[in-house]
Amino acid sequence: MRLLILFFALISFSALSQEEKTTITGKVTDASGNAVFGASIVIKELGKGKVTDEKGHFLLSGEWEGTFTIESSYIGYKTHTQTLKLQHGETRNLAIGLQESAYALDEVTVSGKSVVQQVKEKAFNVGVVDAKKLHHTTLDLGHALDRVSGIRVRESGGVGSQMNFSINGFRGKQVRFFIDGIPMDNFGSSFQINNIPINLAERIEVYKGVVPIGLGSDALGGAVNIITNTYAKSHVDASYSYGSFNTHRTAINAVYVSDSGFITQINAFQNYSNNNYKVNVDVADIDTGQYYPDQTVERFHDTYHNETIIVNTGLVDKSYADQLLIGITLGSSYKEIQTGARIVSVFGGWHRKGNTIMPSLKYKKDDFLVKKLNFRFNANYNFGKEKNIDTLNRRYNWFGDFKTYENPGGERSYSLYKYGNNNALVVANWDYRFNKNHSLALSNTVNSFNRKGENELDPANAIYEHPKKTLKNITGLGYNYERENWNASLFLKQYFQQNKFSQSYNPSGNYGDVAYRNQINKFNHLGYGIAVTHFINDNLQLKVSYEKSYRLPETEELYGDLINLQGNIELKPERSNNYNLGVSYWHTIKKKHRLNINSSGFYRDAADFIRPRLNSNQTMQVMDNLGNVTNLGVEAEIRYSYNDRLSIGANMTYQDLRNNTQYEEGQTIESVVYRDRIPNMPYLYGNADASYTFNNLWNKGHQLNIGYNALYVHAFYLYWPSLGSNKLDIPEQISHDINLTYSFKKSLQITLECRNLGNKNLYDNFSLQKPGRSFTGKIKYTFF
Repeated sequence: MRLLILFFALISFSALSQEEKTTITGKVTDASGNAVFGASIVIKELGKGKVTDEKGHFLLSGEWEGTFTIESSYIGYKTHTQTLKLQHGETRNLAIGLQESAYALDEVTVSGKSVVQQVKEKAFNVGVVDAKKLHHTTLDLGHALDRVSGIRVRESGGVGSQMNFSINGFRGKQVRFFIDGIPMDNFGSSFQINNIPINLAERIEVYKGVVPIGLGSDALGGAVNIITNTYAKSHVDASYSYGSFNTHRTAINAVYVSDSGFITQINAFQNYSNNNYKVNVDVADIDTGQYYPDQTVERFHDTYHNETIIVNTGLVDKSYADQLLIGITLGSSYKEIQTGARIVSVFGGWHRKGNTIMPSLKYKKDDFLVKKLNFRFNANYNFGKEKNIDTLNRRYNWFGDFKTYENPGGERSYSLYKYGNNNALVVANWDYRFNKNHSLALSNTVNSFNRKGENELDPANAIYEHPKKTLKNITGLGYNYERENWNASLFLKQYFQQNKFSQSYNPSGNYGDVAYRNQINKFNHLGYGIAVTHFINDNLQLKVSYEKSYRLPETEELYGDLINLQGNIELKPERSNNYNLGVSYWHTIKKKHRLNINSSGFYRDAADFIRPRLNSNQTMQVMDNLGNVTNLGVEAEIRYSYNDRLSIGANMTYQDLRNNTQYEEGQTIESVVYRDRIPNMPYLYGNADASYTFNNLWNKGHQLNIGYNALYVHAFYLYWPSLGSNKLDIPEQISHDINLTYSFKKSLQITLECRNLGNKNLYDNFSLQKPGRSFTGKIKYTFF
């Protein structure tokens, strides 16, 4: 509450201290007079800029006065430069025409990223997915990211299943997710990376190993920042898709922008699927125990659906705020649980429900209180609840047969446990530019968690009153130095965490005597890093970065998720020394042929590495610290395009994660798995894709796009390789996807898509089989 009072007081002071803004508006067109969408407009002296909307329009405003250089650029066009002398409070309208050019350095983007963001973040090892180019597909954000070099997205099943995301071998909670720079830690079960449609995003930024302080979080292995669609004009688009396994997906994006600066934005989406695909399993008769090996059966208890709506409304481009938005995220989810951590466990009644009720506040102001000081503030609180429903005392097999037991019980825990995690989040960022070469940034992120709940079947059980509280605070301080052909960033990060919980003990020493006492543990660590890049010439860029990073145990890892993850309150923070070395090369021939090659090497040296293992009865996963893990790897990507019609690309990643713990705790004999490759983790994988667009097909403005994508994963071990016959092998996997999209000008798109064309058996976590061949149709319409 004190933070919010201080925040509103600062806004009031800012409003009183601001004068009328200087404004630059305009439109960018090509030689034919067509609007250029995505062109970058930068005020060179201030380092500020915007990207044009779909109609080529842009708007820049601030407390400026003097002579400024305006640079306008886009891939394949000459950079347009003009000088403006502006009086304070003046409004100037520009008509900018771009001329075609060779592929100069000014026009180069990092994997499709705009020049504005390139200037801000080019020292970091960052890859970018241009989500707009995938809006016609049925991909969610998770599957779109699965096509990026160094990334593996692994799921336990179909739509809505648990997802495990890895960057260069660091996985799960070691990678943090953000939406418009705001951590997604507390968004709830109805808002996860593999159920958010690609249409919500404009682009997705992937930071590998070293993360800028602006993303204030404890990301050990990297971070993913989802940048949502923004429109300078009112806009509405909607899409619907239907596919195999009775899968329905809908997405609506709408924004209203008034001339007075009032704005309302609505994003809504839903997913539904029966997930009744076939799997190959061994089945035992529920009564006789007769064994039926290698049976093909249909999943029968795996329905999932979620619904989410995000509303933000407020003001933009005011003297006291560049953006002031009040919002709310509402969502619900329903998930039937078919299996445990391994496919041998099967359930037929257990399910979960959840909802999200999350109000939010967003504030942004450049030249806040004083010139060149920029301020960002975000806050939200999730009042949502989750419910675990396990009331059928039955035992199922994969034929759908079951045996019912008379006494009260459940398939795993006999539960009607309803709980709320009461997540609160406050993020504040400041940055100050001293001049065109030097800038300073400060960030602070506070995140609180307080799980409270009750079990309707056992309301008197005191175990549900035990505290499960966590408070995290991440503070970052960074300095950035920029020159024409190189820049460097130095930063510090302070990590703090406090956990309150109950722990069992035996007060008398007699067998079966159990009591609980409240405990508090705290962690306080300092991290630091550096990132440097240098453009050797117009076509060649080098990057090097290092970070000493920490990752604090996540609440689900500490307290469990009540499905397939068992809590472990003994977890310690993991830490890692992350090194990156990368090179990028661009080349253009006769304006039409473009070649881009990216390669990077990485090394990770992690201690107290948190990784999943199966619990003692192999029905759930539990997170555990492994003394020391190293990872040495390389990734490479190559892409060729011709005249904006043909695009061909491929990427490959090799990572060698090794157990570097020579002696187990308290042991003097060398561990049998010392220097073993980390199990249940792919070490060689890649993607290939190709697409071709037929322009003006049959009618002017009509397009037909044919796309292809291939996924390759080399065979890997499920358990430690040195354990001989117990190591088990997950076989090599190759999957092919194709899609066809027909566009009627820019308003209507119709897509047909086939995934896993060869109907291959695909596996991810602990041999859990993923869906076979599937077909989907999608229609997308833009109203205005």
